Amino acid sequence: MTGKTILVTGAAGFIGSHTASALIERGDRVVGLDNLNDYYDPARKRVNLQELAALPGAAERFTFVEGDIRDRALLRKLFGEHSFTAVAHLAAMAGVRVSVDDPWLYYDVNLTGTLNLLDAGREHGQPNFVLASTSSAYGNTKEVPFVETDSADRPLAPYPASKRSAELLGHSYHHIHGTDFTALRFFTVYGPRGRPDMLAYKLLDAMRLGEPMPLYNGGQMYRDWTFVTDIVQGVVAATDRRLGYEIINIGRGEPVLLSDFVKGIEALAGRTAPVREEPMMRADVSYTYANIEKARALLGYDPKVSVADGAQRFYDWYCSAVGEVSS
Repeated sequence: MTGKTILVTGAAGFIGSHTASALIERGDRVVGLDNLNDYYDPARKRVNLQELAALPGAAERFTFVEGDIRDRALLRKLFGEHSFTAVAHLAAMAGVRVSVDDPWLYYDVNLTGTLNLLDAGREHGQPNFVLASTSSAYGNTKEVPFVETDSADRPLAPYPASKRSAELLGHSYHHIHGTDFTALRFFTVYGPRGRPDMLAYKLLDAMRLGEPMPLYNGGQMYRDWTFVTDIVQGVVAATDRRLGYEIINIGRGEPVLLSDFVKGIEALAGRTAPVREEPMMRADVSYTYANIEKARALLGYDPKVSVADGAQRFYDWYCSAVGEVSS
């Protein structure tokens, strides 16, 4: 046991469940909070929770609470009952494109929810606060690779705008109340337990179901694909370090053309994905590329999983958890 008690919000989701798993396995006590919403099938999230509960030591070290970060009374109760060492705040409404359709929901969850957590922490011992932010905060920046000194003041959609707003709110709490707040800007996360709205998952769904998926701009966009275990390495390291106020990129630092990523998944499946080409949306960017020197210096961050290896791991998981794809 490390003696640490960590709140993981979004613990039933993609990155949240992997983070909770890593913390439990190293001996931390974890309280997982998730509202199991229907952004995608809650049954997938319940499977993630079952896998967490099956981990060695989970019976003693993992507590799941079904609840919403917008519920201030619940958060005050949780923070009062547990002496949290850190908060890994991974709960959010995700997705750039969907946020355009319902910006009110995105701000309610991503900004008001973050405010509720920050204030509960202020009232109960000031745990170290780690926010899952996004590379989308950089907008259509011309500074490549993306570096944290960029002003990031021109987000292109409500989702990154809500995350950038949460980063700024964290600075307010750091300045006034002394909260240690680290915002981690994630770059194109993929891997086992991935969300069905993410490209790698949609590709395999398209092959398995024979239903075309949209491929924007003919796949002529670069993404800094980062495997989920590397992302989690950054999150866990950030929970261990009180850094004052910092914004840190968590990516691989090796952008890959989207069409090449598609070809790699197709090669694994031995078949071509049915796609329909659509123009790039106004909320999209043509390039993401993380400068990760700050993460290396402050967090000891060192991504391990190549895109080829990560794609294989994701493909294997999809076939076992969702369904076979190969012809």
